[in-house]
Order: sequence, then C-alpha cells, then structure tokens
Amino acid sequence: MPSILHINASPRYANSDSLRLARHFIDSVQAAATETFELETLNLFDDGALPAFGRTAAAAKMAIFTGQDQTPDQIAAWESARAVFDQFAAADAYVFNIPMWNSGVPYVLKQWIDIITQPGWSFGFDPEKGYTGLMEGKHALAIHSSGVYAPGVPAAFGSDFSSTFFADWLNFVGIEDATHIRFAPTVLNADVDGTRRAAENELSDAALLFAGKVGALELISD
Repeated sequence: MPSILHINASPRYANSDSLRLARHFIDSVQAAATETFELETLNLFDDGALPAFGRTAAAAKMAIFTGQDQTPDQIAAWESARAVFDQFAAADAYVFNIPMWNSGVPYVLKQWIDIITQPGWSFGFDPEKGYTGLMEGKHALAIHSSGVYAPGVPAAFGSDFSSTFFADWLNFVGIEDATHIRFAPTVLNADVDGTRRAAENELSDAALLFAGKVGALELISD
C-alpha cells in the first residue's frame, strides 16, 4: 500500500498557515485519489519526536566509519537515529510544511535532516564521482510560508535561504520529483486572503498530479 509521510515543521498547530495548507493539500489528494494509501504525520516540535544527535551519536557514527566497536550508549544512539531514517525511507511520498524562521528553516527541521542524512542511508559517495542520492523514485510537495519575505521584495524585507536550502537537500538525497508552493507574505499583506486562495488553488492542482504518482484512493490516517 503506498504511503505518505507528512512532516509538520511548525509549532503553531491550529494557528499555523503552512499546516492548514498542508492539510488542504492532503484533503485534495484524498479527493483525487484512485487507490488506498496510508498517511503518517510527524510533528517535529512534539516532545520526544526526535532523538538528540550530539556527542554520543557522533561518536557512534565515527566508530562505524573507522571500524571500531560501539559502546552500549553509542549503539542506542545510533539505533535511535536509524529509526528516524527508517520512518523516512519507508514512505513513498512526502508532504512538508515549512515556515521560514530568520531566513532559514526551523531548527527542528534541520535537526531531522541532519539525523537522516547519513552516508549509506540517504546518500552515497564515490571519490571520483562525488555524492549520489539514494532516495530515488519518491515524490515530495513542500509548502513554504513567510510573514514578511516574498519573492521580489527589496533586500530590507528579508532573504530566502529556507526554500533554496530545502530544495537543494531534496535533490541531494535523490528526491528530484519535488513541487514547491509558497504562501507569502502572511503578515505584511493587504490581501492575505487572496494570497491564501491562490496558494490553495495551486495545491489543489498539484494534488491531482501527486495522487496520480502515489496511486491513492482512500486516506487512512494513524
């Protein structure tokens, strides 16, 4: 059964513009689908959603690379990281809602990316050919929101290192079939409702293609 992993990178939940748009998109996929699929949502800001990847996990990683034995604590840390990657790898497609924080992605999204982006897991490396993404054949839809920044605004109104970083990361791990939709600005906007409707229309159109790729009919949420 095809599966979609929804990554919610906002802590605002009911008050989150990006999360509301993600749910609109998922509902649109449900309406357009032709086969059953599973949905799993990972709320990155929930307590305990992600394991720490600090000194112990880094040492565990280096022990593997250098052929050394891991300590029990290192084994536990590496297994915790692997569980996060396994959840990511098991999905056929992804929906991300990403609010811009200080011109970049929220720190928990970066933490999630740093946990799962490991050699031999999401990418490979050849000394002569360089990096190769290992997540080929998967599909992604990313919703980017920002309060003040919007494409074309003067530099005094912000910069976007969020969507550019995220698009580059998707490509790095091999997810080349990715759609990016923006809702901005959400604050400095005299017609925010019109901007929201435009984003919703884009998402509804994207859902038709997304549903065809995933091959889904009925949404089953856990």
